[in-house]
Amino acid sequence: MSAATTPTPTAVPDAAAPRRVLLGMLTPSSNTALEPITAAMLAGLPEASAHFARFRVTEISLGDRALGQFDEAPILEAARLLADARVDVIAWNGTSSGWLGFERDEALCARITAETGIPACTSVLALNEAMRLAGRTRFGLLSPYLEDVQRRIVDNYARRGFDCAAERHLGLRVNFEFSEVTPEQIGGMARAAMAAGDPQCLTTFCTNLRAAPMVPALEAALGVPVYDTVATAVWKSLRIAGVDTRRVRGWGSLFDL
Repeated sequence: MSAATTPTPTAVPDAAAPRRVLLGMLTPSSNTALEPITAAMLAGLPEASAHFARFRVTEISLGDRALGQFDEAPILEAARLLADARVDVIAWNGTSSGWLGFERDEALCARITAETGIPACTSVLALNEAMRLAGRTRFGLLSPYLEDVQRRIVDNYARRGFDCAAERHLGLRVNFEFSEVTPEQIGGMARAAMAAGDPQCLTTFCTNLRAAPMVPALEAALGVPVYDTVATAVWKSLRIAGVDTRRVRGWGSLFDL
C-alpha cells in the first residue's frame, strides 16, 4: 500500500480510564504560591488537574482601595472564564472573607453557581467546615497580615463560635511579599502559638504562604492538625467533584477527614 493510502492510526479509548476531574481556582493576581502547591497536591491523582483565573489583588489591608479589590464584579468575570473550561467546581482560593466576613464568601459561592451552573467553594469556608468536622474549634491563627486585619479575622471567627486561642502575624501588607516568608518564620509562628495558647489545631491563613509543604512535619512536631488555606481549597474542591481525598498523601491530616 502506498504512503498516500496508508490509514491513519486511530487511538482506542481506554474504557478503564477515570473521568477527568477539572478544578477551577480563582487566584489573586500577585500570588505565586498557590498554583505550584495546588499542582503538587494533585500530582498523585492522574485524572485531576487545576485551572486558574486571576483577578487583581496586590495589597491586604483595611484601606478602601485594598478592600475594593474584592468587589464581586472582577471575581465573577474570572469565574465565567473558568466556566468556559467546563470545570467541575470553582474555588475562591483566597482568605478575604476572614476579614470581610464569612457571609461574603457564602454570597459569592451562590452567585458563581447561579451564573455558571457550577458548584463553588472557598478556602475559608472549607477551613471552617474542616475544623468543625474534626471537632477542633479552638485554633491558632498564623498569618502574614497587619495587626488590624488579624484582629478582624479573630473577631469574625468568634462570632461563628470559633475560639482563637493564640495568634501570630508578621505585619505585612504587600501580597507578593507573603510568598517570600521563610519556612523558619512559619515554623517559629507555629511553635509560638502552641506555647501561648494550647490550641486544638493551627491554620496557616493565607494562600500566598508557602506553608502547605511544611504541614506534615509541623503536625508531627506539634501534635495537632495544621490546616493550610491552599490545602482546604483543594480538599473541598475534590470533595465536591466526588474524589476520595484520602488519595492525597503527604499533605497532612486534613485529607483524611
